[in-house]
Amino acid sequence: MPMAKRIVFLICTILLPFYTVATTYTVGDNSGWDISTDLDSWPKDKTIMVGDTLLFQYSSSHSVSEVTKQNYEDCNTTEVLQSSSDGNTSFPLTRVGDIFFVCGNKLHCLGGMKLHVNVEPNQKLAAAAPAGAPQAQPGGTLPPASSKSNGPTSSSFTNFASNNHTVGAIFGLLVWLFGMM
Repeated sequence: MPMAKRIVFLICTILLPFYTVATTYTVGDNSGWDISTDLDSWPKDKTIMVGDTLLFQYSSSHSVSEVTKQNYEDCNTTEVLQSSSDGNTSFPLTRVGDIFFVCGNKLHCLGGMKLHVNVEPNQKLAAAAPAGAPQAQPGGTLPPASSKSNGPTSSSFTNFASNNHTVGAIFGLLVWLFGMM
């Protein structure tokens, strides 16, 4: 095999795992982060893992805050870990375990506008990480929320996969180049 074909094959082999490492979940699916959404059952059919991102999309009458378990149960909207009210908020999931979110309007929280997700380890992410790369540990902390106005994008390693159009275009270009050789 000519050297150029080997290089293209190597690049494709390296990029392909990133295409499936992380998922961006829109909380509430088409209903979004809203008091009318059944947020208790929304995560039940999903396997949410480290490296995934939760995208909260909501109207100006709402906000989203990450809270402790106790503050989730009590709908305490004043003692929060991190909060956003821009209508389009991404929370990258960087640790294993239970994570809790509430609407900043206490009456909405009491009405059921709160979310509990259990974040599981991501074996694909661990396998795709370079040797010696730091791994998420239980009990870690989340970085500050990154607010996006045009959908979720991130420069982090794990969320490179959430931009499927970019990865697909690169992969397609490499396959086309491979065919031209």
